[in-house]
Amino acid sequence: MNSDEPVPRELKVLDTTSLVRLEERACELGLNQRLDPVWVQANAASNGTHYLWPALWNSLPHRPGIPRQIRCELLITLRSGERVMSLLDVLPGGFAPLARVTSRAEGMQVSQLLDSSPSVREWLLSRGVPDRP
Repeated sequence: MNSDEPVPRELKVLDTTSLVRLEERACELGLNQRLDPVWVQANAASNGTHYLWPALWNSLPHRPGIPRQIRCELLITLRSGERVMSLLDVLPGGFAPLARVTSRAEGMQVSQLLDSSPSVREWLLSRGVPDRP
């Protein structure tokens, strides 16, 4: 993907195993937007459905060995059934093969949930947990 390409406009759906794998990769590379994979594994519903919505291209000019990433809004389904929002930087090669949401109704529902769900930080603070995952 070259620098003039628009951000992909595909809502992606993923399971918890795939989400943890993407978070682990983001940690390995030291990408800016990510959660601790241990926290994700402990808190995401094991059979949950999670969503990635591309927001913008991100790059790390001070680290030329790291390719550009797609910064995505991430909707996580927690073990409690609640949903929280975060951001996740994903390499294009990790984003492209993920399953697409093809239903307009599902896409609209996810859009509303992204707009109304608390961030992970807000969710943790509401439970008296000051640390960021």
